[in-house]
Amino acid sequence: MKDYIEDRVIEIANYIIDNNSTVRAAAKVFHVSKSTVHKDLQERLLRVNRDLYKQCKRILDKNKAERHIRGGLATRKKYLSKHS
Repeated sequence: MKDYIEDRVIEIANYIIDNNSTVRAAAKVFHVSKSTVHKDLQERLLRVNRDLYKQCKRILDKNKAERHIRGGLATRKKYLSKHS
């Protein structure tokens, strides 16, 4: 793996941990696709830094469990603003 990719993987993981961020938000900050962030965190990070991977995985699993709630709130907000 190239050095710049390893650096990006670690940077993204630290960003997600420090900010309790979603994959989408991290992708926007680092100007990469969500797919790239997923690949970085699910495959590459495990090879680069196992402890960082475990911390990051906890946050991603929590986000995944809560995403249906966030989606519902966004939809509710959208329809309330249209009908107000």
